[in-house]
Amino acid sequence: MNGSGLTPTGRLTAGVERRRPPLVEATPQTFSRYGQVVMPMEDGLPFGPDDAQLDLSRGTPRFYSMQLFNRGTVFRHITRHRQVTQCLGSMLGTTWKIGVAEADDHSDTPRLETIATFLVPGDRFIKLDRGTWHAGPYFAADSALFYNLELSDTNVTDHQTCDLAETFGVEFEFQPAATA
Repeated sequence: MNGSGLTPTGRLTAGVERRRPPLVEATPQTFSRYGQVVMPMEDGLPFGPDDAQLDLSRGTPRFYSMQLFNRGTVFRHITRHRQVTQCLGSMLGTTWKIGVAEADDHSDTPRLETIATFLVPGDRFIKLDRGTWHAGPYFAADSALFYNLELSDTNVTDHQTCDLAETFGVEFEFQPAATA
């Protein structure tokens, strides 16, 4: 298998249901259950509610560039970080996709009914609330550059992943982006 739930012949893994939630454009309103969408703003404005509301208090911040390679359109793993907010954005204006599920400190797995998929235009970035489950970024190009703000040890000490296919018997596929 190739990690997408497909066998080498392209068939779905037996017993795994593929779900295709609607792809919603990430805006401050549509994404509010999961974090923030930070839109471009005029330079020099004072700090306010439209700025990323960060929690980097539990360690040393790490702001870095990631080169990612196309992962297809299906996800069956989703991850969360309980100790930090996380910011993700494309560096060259690439439009991208992300799957998310609401944070829930009382459960070791995401609630399937809260999983949603978003299209993030390249003119904005997202801030994930602490504990928000996420899968992505996903994109159409062979590779893309992204920036990531988290803590220096997030991927070592604060990285919980759920295998959705193994735990719930489901995987998720991103719908194609609507064309204008």
